[in-house]
Amino acid sequence: MEKIASFQIDHLTLEPGVYVSRVDSWQGVDVTTFDLRLTAPNREPPMDTAAAHAVEHLAATFLRNDPEWSDRVVYFGPMGCRTGFYLLLFGLLESKDVIGLVTRLFEFIEGFEGEVPGARPEECGNWHDSDLAQARWWARRYLEGTLRGIDEAHMSYPTGV
Repeated sequence: MEKIASFQIDHLTLEPGVYVSRVDSWQGVDVTTFDLRLTAPNREPPMDTAAAHAVEHLAATFLRNDPEWSDRVVYFGPMGCRTGFYLLLFGLLESKDVIGLVTRLFEFIEGFEGEVPGARPEECGNWHDSDLAQARWWARRYLEGTLRGIDEAHMSYPTGV
């Protein structure tokens, strides 16, 4: 079988950023998949599942309620390696198009207080595996270390990979 594109990115040099992972088109509809990379793969620890789970619930809630982007949201979810998240949006988009949205999203998570949406047994299949404090820590780290002041190098996958 052919190796998929995301496995061809050199994860030994990849840094945190906001990258276009792929664009899929079908019957005239484009969907852009963004790689929201929060950690340097294989060089920094990944998020634990409770933090990733809380980020997922908060992000899905925020994105599906955003007045500008909610109709374009296809999916938000964690990468299996726990080094980031995938954000799928309708449209042919570039990283620079979503930096404002992604920044607002992680500001929302960083400042969130209260019960994580959808974190009750009747709403989630693993409701107890959620850590808001860690989700807020990861959001702050991503905001301060990557999103605020992001440059082109952290919006385009490394070349030569």
